[in-house]
Amino acid sequence: MNKELIRTIKFTLFSISAGAIEFGLFTLLTLWTNWNYWVCYLIALVASVIWNFTLNREFTFKSSNNVPVAMAKVLAFYVVFTPLSTILGNYLVETCHWNEFLVTIINMLLNFILEYLYDRFYVFKDSMDTKKKKNA
Repeated sequence: MNKELIRTIKFTLFSISAGAIEFGLFTLLTLWTNWNYWVCYLIALVASVIWNFTLNREFTFKSSNNVPVAMAKVLAFYVVFTPLSTILGNYLVETCHWNEFLVTIINMLLNFILEYLYDRFYVFKDSMDTKKKKNA
């Protein structure tokens, strides 16, 4: 049980760092460009996904699985999540006139919960804690 609690805490902390990257980049793009919501959101999301995947594979799930296979599984998640969150987010911002920062935060929270469950029970399910420690 302690191992899973520590794993969840690590995932949360790395996700917070990825969230900071996503929200920071989204904010810069929103304030410094005239791009539509969806363009700013997609660029920020991709940057945060790469960061989050790299850290969580290495330190949270300690997986020695094939990186391209794990990335393909994560890509499958984002093939579904990204269009749905982008289209819905753009609709809420452009049509319903919701605050773009609020919509981004909602998307980030949904992403955090869904990705943890997906990574834990699908992507790294059979390869958790298989990474060998390197000798110094």
